[in-house]
This record gives sequence, C-alpha cells and structure tokens, in this order.
Amino acid sequence: MSELTMIGILLLLLFVLLGSGVWVAFSLLGVGMAGMLFFTDAPMGQVLATTVWGSSNSWALAALPLFIWMGEILFRSRLSEDMFAGLSPWLNHLPGKLLHVNILGCGIFAAVSGSSAATAATIGKMSIPELTKRGYPENMVLGTLAGSATLGLLIPPSIILIVYGVATEQSIARLFIGGILPGLMLVALFIGYVIIWSLFHRDDIPDDEKESSSLAEKFQASRRLIPVILLIVGVIGSIYSGIASPTDAAAVGVLLSLLLSWFTGSLNRQTFFDGLMGATRTSCMIAFILAGAAFLTVAMGFTGIPRMLAQWIATLQLSPYALLGALTIFFIIIGCFLDGISVVVLTTSVIMPMVEQAGIDPLWFGIFVVIVVEMSQITPPVGFNLFVIQGLTNINILRVAYAAIPFFLLLLAALALIVIFPGIVTIMPTMMGN
Repeated sequence: MSELTMIGILLLLLFVLLGSGVWVAFSLLGVGMAGMLFFTDAPMGQVLATTVWGSSNSWALAALPLFIWMGEILFRSRLSEDMFAGLSPWLNHLPGKLLHVNILGCGIFAAVSGSSAATAATIGKMSIPELTKRGYPENMVLGTLAGSATLGLLIPPSIILIVYGVATEQSIARLFIGGILPGLMLVALFIGYVIIWSLFHRDDIPDDEKESSSLAEKFQASRRLIPVILLIVGVIGSIYSGIASPTDAAAVGVLLSLLLSWFTGSLNRQTFFDGLMGATRTSCMIAFILAGAAFLTVAMGFTGIPRMLAQWIATLQLSPYALLGALTIFFIIIGCFLDGISVVVLTTSVIMPMVEQAGIDPLWFGIFVVIVVEMSQITPPVGFNLFVIQGLTNINILRVAYAAIPFFLLLLAALALIVIFPGIVTIMPTMMGN
C-alpha cells in the first residue's frame, strides 16, 4: 500500500472519530492503534504502555496543573473588579476611554491565568454589563473582549506553550520569555486600533461623568492593582532571572494567588474546592490528550509518514516563507474545528520535521503557532472565545464573530511582523541565555 493511501485512510478515520463526538484523546489513540495494527509489525501493546507512561512521567508537565489551578483561584476572586477600578480612572482621557479596560484587563489577567477562555469569562462578566450600561458600542465591546482574551494563550504563563514545549522538547522557560514581547506588541496593536477607530467615531463613545478624577484619586484607585502586579512580577520575574523553573514559579503563583484571594475576602471552602476540582478536570483532560498525541506521534514514526511528508515537502522546494504561509492557512482551517491544545498536539509530530528541515527555529515557531491558534479562538464554528462571550451575553455567535473580525486581522498583522522581524520573539530568550 502506498504512503498516500495510508495517509488518506488514517485522516478519514480521524475525522470520522472526531466528527462522531469521540473525545480527542480517544480519537488520537484510536488512529495510532489503527496505524500500528494495519500498517506496521511493531508490538502495539508494548509501545502503547511505554509511550503513555513516558508522556505522563515528565517533570515539565508538573507546571501545567499548578498554573491552571492559579488561574482557577483568581477566576473566583475579585481580581477583575479590582482591575476595572484601578485602570478606568487613567483611561478616560484616551480616545476609546473604557474600551481599553477590556484590552489591558485581558492582558493583565492573561499574565496570571494562562487561559484564553478563563480570560474572556473573567473580564467579560465584569466589563460587558458595565460598558453596555454606559452606552459603549456593542460591536466594540464584544470585539475588544474577544480579541484581547486571546492573549491568554500567548502572554506567560501560557498553558498552550507548556503543551508545545513538552510535545517538541523545547525549554518552557524560554518559550514563556519569548511570548512576552509579541504579547505586548498585540496589546499595543489592539489599543492603537481602538484609538484610531474612536477618532473616526467620536459620537459613538459616551461621555463619562467620572472623567475628572484628580491625580490623587487615580493613584488611590491604582492601589487595587498592586497585588496582581506583584503576582505577575513574582511568577514571570523569577523565571526570567533564573531564580525559579516554570514549575517552581507555578507553585509560588498558586501560593500567592491563594493569599491574594484570602486578602480580598473571596477565598472560602467552596471557592477553594471549586477551583481545585476545576483545575483537576482541565489538567486531566490536557494530560490525556498529550498521552494520546504522544502515542500517535510514535505510531506515525513506525509507519514512516512524517519522514515521507518531510521528503515530499523537500521536493517542492518551498522557501521558508512559502512554507509558513501554507502552514498558516492549514492551522486556521483546522483551528475552526479543534481547540488550540488539540491543534498543537495533533500536528507537531507531522509538522516539526518539515519545520526543522526548512531551518526554522522551533522556539520561534512555537510563538508563531500560538498566534495562529489565537486567531482560531475567534473564528466559528469552534471559536472558544466566541462560545464564552455568547454564554455571557446570549448574543448570536455569528454577531460576536463579526465584531471580532478587526482583531483577527490585527493578529494576522502581528504574525506578519514576527515573520519579518523574528527578533521580536528571539531577543529576550537570547538575553535570558546570556
């Protein structure tokens, strides 16, 4: 049987399993088993046992449940209310006024949650009613939230960067640091767009009665930002300075977030238990998907498909830019039907040989992939940020997706910028190494 026929059969099986509602982890395991049973002579049982154990027995994965737990704790705290109160007095004189709270609030919460959906839910449940009540345009309220919440995937500590690091054996600390400048660049692009839009639509931005806050009142309100800023500095600063590994920093983050929740009065037995169970469910789901992906990767290695695809790509003689363009389209399409973590673990085994053969830095490519996956978070039918915002507002998901189109295009612009200027990603990891 030819390799092309083999690929077609396995892809068809994968889409049948996913389309019929089978869990992603079981789908990956099933395709891997089918590939080994029908197309190789390798002992499937032994390979399955050793691969699943090996993928689970990774110290780097210990950071995953801790960062997820940290986000779950803060999700149930008063963090979003404190951020709104602390940021809004400083933004009233900026074109777009309180629309920037969505952007900066998402950026700050992304730096302590690591999750796009959690960022959208936490900031959205506070900002949507407040901005709607003040008369801000619905499209801009929804668009700024949907677009800015994607920062939860990029700004460290990012859950998806941990998954990518484990799947590709890259340094998670260097990936975290590599995501900082692109994340700040996206915040700047979003703020710039809102400013320009507001200058052309002055009548759509309501006058705020509280616009004339004194400097003393602004600093008084900003005191509520101090705990979360200390948390960000404690987690990211300890990694960048080399004091702590990502796992150690995650443990520090959990401790600080518990103290922050206790200090603000939002920590009790129920919220502690809910946060712990939420983190357990999410961590088990991701670990299970990683185990299935690890087995599929090994199974594909036995079939020779990745090697054959890499050789085929080599015969096309694509330039690195052409390859990145093709991969961008591929990731956007597949991201319309799978969540970000599934996209990363499902494709790395096939994509990475092509990427390495093209001479593309795997660390830089990790940030590239995350930005493309961010784009898929706001594209229907499976845009998780769109689902979260629809659940908060009961607004049709297509309307939310329409409001997010400008931010999708800004993410595309950010992708072009890191391709043209790769130092945006690599300069801080290089400084960290020095």
